[in-house]
Amino acid sequence: MSVYVGNLSYQATQDGLTQAFSEYGTVKRVQLPTDRETGRMRGFAFVEMGTDAEEDAAIEALDGAEWMGRDLKVNKAKPREDRGSSQGGWDNRGGSRRY
Repeated sequence: MSVYVGNLSYQATQDGLTQAFSEYGTVKRVQLPTDRETGRMRGFAFVEMGTDAEEDAAIEALDGAEWMGRDLKVNKAKPREDRGSSQGGWDNRGGSRRY
C-alpha cells in the first residue's frame, strides 16, 4: 500500500518529498506522475513507506499541513480502478461498441 499526496506544488521533487516523509519512517519509493503530453507534473504523488504504522504517522502529521505554500491532502492511496468496462456505450474513438 502507499500514501496519496495531493495538492502538491508543481515545483515539488522526489528528494523533497522523501525528506518530508522520512521524518515519519523509511521511504521506500516516491512516484511523481507527469502528464504524457506536456511532461509537467500533475500535482500529486504516491509515497511508499516501510510499514503501515509509518504511513499512518505520516498521514496524521502531514494531512492538511502547509508544504511549499500549499495545504497537502494526504491519505491512504486507493487501488487503481480498472477503466475498462464491459457495458455498452461509446468507445474512446467515437464509435459504438459492438457485442
